[in-house]
Amino acid sequence: MKKTLVLDTNVILHDSDCLAHFEDNDIVLPIAVLEELDHFKKGNDVLNYHARAFVRAIDELSSEKLFEEGVNLGKKRGVFRVEINSVSEDLAGVFTEDITDHRIIYTAYELAKKEKQRVVLVSKDVNLRMKAKAVGLEAQDYFTDKVARIDELYTGKTTLEHIDTQLIDKLYQAPYEIPFDELGVENTPAPWHHYIIKNHQKSALGVYNPNQDLLQRLDKREAHGILPRNAEQLFALDILTNDDIPLVSLTGKAGTGKTLLALAAAMEKKRSYRQIYIARPIVPLSNKDIGYLPGDIKSKIDPYLQPLWDNLKVIQNQYLNNNSEFEKINKLVEDEKIVIAPLTYIRGRSLQKIFFIVDEAQNLTPHEIKTIITRAGEGSKVVFTGDIFQIDHPFLDSQSNGLSYLIDRFKGQKLYAHMNLEKGERSALAELASNLL
Repeated sequence: MKKTLVLDTNVILHDSDCLAHFEDNDIVLPIAVLEELDHFKKGNDVLNYHARAFVRAIDELSSEKLFEEGVNLGKKRGVFRVEINSVSEDLAGVFTEDITDHRIIYTAYELAKKEKQRVVLVSKDVNLRMKAKAVGLEAQDYFTDKVARIDELYTGKTTLEHIDTQLIDKLYQAPYEIPFDELGVENTPAPWHHYIIKNHQKSALGVYNPNQDLLQRLDKREAHGILPRNAEQLFALDILTNDDIPLVSLTGKAGTGKTLLALAAAMEKKRSYRQIYIARPIVPLSNKDIGYLPGDIKSKIDPYLQPLWDNLKVIQNQYLNNNSEFEKINKLVEDEKIVIAPLTYIRGRSLQKIFFIVDEAQNLTPHEIKTIITRAGEGSKVVFTGDIFQIDHPFLDSQSNGLSYLIDRFKGQKLYAHMNLEKGERSALAELASNLL
């Protein structure tokens, strides 16, 4: 059924191309949103980009009709207009503050009284949606780039039990691979999908090679002194060091080894790249700007990057202080062959022959993920790590964050592989706390 959708500012700042994703529904933009976008038009962050792009788009539609009956967006599309009214006598005194959020609610409320079709407020702000529902409005999230079901998200691995012993034995004989169809799996898996195959006597670990349609056995290996402690970590290390896979994502709770394995793999393959670049988005606690912190820009940013330096130290401490490899890591940092920096610092950079690790990627929007991947030049490898259930961004959740979106959209591509790590390996105490608290 055709609806009238009233947009919140955060929908536009999340996706400046949102007008193209509402099918034949009519779209209303409260004048309060246009006013708020004005505060975001200057700057180099993704939010500023979206604000500018959206304003340019509606400027192309601009006419006298835009503020009256509206402008048709095209064939099988709805009508878009800007609503100037942002007051409601019925709701006077309901909300104590005169803020943009409340003006958006007033606009939607007044429209709902006179529109013949359903009026729905679209916002990524949970609190705003709750306020809207409290006054009788229908409200919903922006679903365009949301993953349908998080419990069905691709994991990158499968356990097969009751496999014939002779089949497992073949994997332990040269050339340590079998035609995939011998495994008896009904459907062809996603490229680089990993398997634990076993019966009550024997087991083996393997990966599906899409280029040869083979299941290849995996042996335990180490990367720059880091030895995988379980099958998942071995699978992760396999895709991280595979030159045929330029895009990798790793998910899992804290302590599963995502960032450490990614860094260890980068160190192991450093001869193939001119630089190892490790970055993470800065999402301060309680979402306060880093300007609240004392000191210069370096002292403000360092606390957010310290976990990345800690992982590098873990790798370095595999070697004695007088070991040449220990000093070599220090030299790589000094020569900026290894760079740890905030994600915002990559703006304008060309990622040629770089092993690029993006930590805490669950705090990125789908658009930010796309921006990073499209910067990857020839010979580069991009690795995203994160926990899709541990999100600090105020307008993202487990279904709408960029990391979940990446996994859902890239599954089945030969240039991509994913692994979900479930078993914590930081310590017995850390694993217990993660499971119980």
